[in-house]
Amino acid sequence: MDKKIQAVLDLFEEINKVPRQSKHEEKISAWLVEWAEKHGLKAERDESMNVLIKAPATPGYEDKPTVVIQGHMDMVCEKIAGSSHDFSKDPIKCIVDGEWLKADGTTLGADDGIALAMGMLLATDKDVVHPPLELLFTIDEETGLTGANTLKPGWLSGKILLNIDTEDEGVFTIGCAGGRDTKIELECSSMAVPADDKVYEIRVWGLSGGHSGVDINLPRGNSNIIVARLLDEAARNAATKLIHIEGGSAHNAIPRETKAIISTDKDVAAVLGTLREKIIGEIGYAEPGMKIDITPAANIYRNEINPEDTKKLTGIMMAMPHGVAAMSKDIEGLPETSNNFATIKMSEARGLISDKKLVSILSSQRSSVESKLDWISRKIEAIAVAAGAKTATSDGYPSWEPNLESELNKKCVEIYTKLFGKAPKVEIIHAGLECGIIGSKNEGMDMVSFGPTIKNPHTPDERLEIATVGKVWTFCVELLKELSK
Repeated sequence: MDKKIQAVLDLFEEINKVPRQSKHEEKISAWLVEWAEKHGLKAERDESMNVLIKAPATPGYEDKPTVVIQGHMDMVCEKIAGSSHDFSKDPIKCIVDGEWLKADGTTLGADDGIALAMGMLLATDKDVVHPPLELLFTIDEETGLTGANTLKPGWLSGKILLNIDTEDEGVFTIGCAGGRDTKIELECSSMAVPADDKVYEIRVWGLSGGHSGVDINLPRGNSNIIVARLLDEAARNAATKLIHIEGGSAHNAIPRETKAIISTDKDVAAVLGTLREKIIGEIGYAEPGMKIDITPAANIYRNEINPEDTKKLTGIMMAMPHGVAAMSKDIEGLPETSNNFATIKMSEARGLISDKKLVSILSSQRSSVESKLDWISRKIEAIAVAAGAKTATSDGYPSWEPNLESELNKKCVEIYTKLFGKAPKVEIIHAGLECGIIGSKNEGMDMVSFGPTIKNPHTPDERLEIATVGKVWTFCVELLKELSK
């Protein structure tokens, strides 16, 4: 393996020893500051724990424009069923599998740990010629771009930004959709579980999942929606009450697993089994690993949601949109507007002993058209309010409007074509990137996003193509050299 690729991967493995789950970046933020100080670099942290590391230019290039290299320090923490991995303390184990790097039953965190490793090495490798650099590493990108949203205008001095946070090598991104999250809360009255009721545990698992901005247009299943269909079928054939439900893990991850426990006054195993086979027939071709378990269980539960509120909740789940709502009229094959029915969970509404249960649903909307983002967000709110639920929609993040005359992008295309003998693809994406927010806080910023190839981000099947790490490294070195002229 090329020594530069190995150096990037070695540093990435060190990063993967530090916990960095979204909203829990205390350790990685402190570690980055310590790393900078060990290498004689100036580091600053803001109130949100975003980190800015400043690296002086290669001697002779001090007067050249500062370049910002940017990525986010947090990662989506997903693991396979049965894994005992604790993301709050256990290191991510990196495994070389032929031409790919993957993890041992968990997300790898190459999204976006590889950006940290790449930027840190570019700033410290003596063979790299570069102008003054600012390494901007933000927190909590994965759950709403919180870190970028809290950046103070003027913290950055550079006006050229390289965002290393896209997953297809050979592609330069110059624009992205905006997004918002909607939280739905339904307070439900509970009752004692009838002693003669039948109890079933329903578990949908083994789905592909994926990034809700990258994979939303693929024919993949959503475990929350599949469970909704099973609940609806049970309710059509018996008096059905919900004892517990939990599904999905993050706003930007398509749900792979959902569990529900129900009680019924009649045997519904046969009708649920029939629907299971129909669902497998519908999407099994796209989800060969999908499992739908419907298991009779002992009636050991104390309370459950009453039939009326179970019906309300099932109605919300059945009505919730998921997938692409509209395709771009300007760019073939690009989703314009979409929604991810991301998570659902149940908790006691007031303390451990209560006659109420609270069910929370999280929906994530994206669109490159602001009015369409308004529309789909309000549509989801309307569905919830009609059932008596409360809603709260976040301010979200803005779209990144493409600059088709970008000098930086033109330079990137020229250098890439010269290096690799073919022109890169230039695109606008549906996934959210921090560039839109950073650009809104720093007038005149010229930005481009790129990165090595990462497959199945936000899932335990995440893998990084090793050779593309080398291509991105080579490209960055040549680009920084050009920007030093």
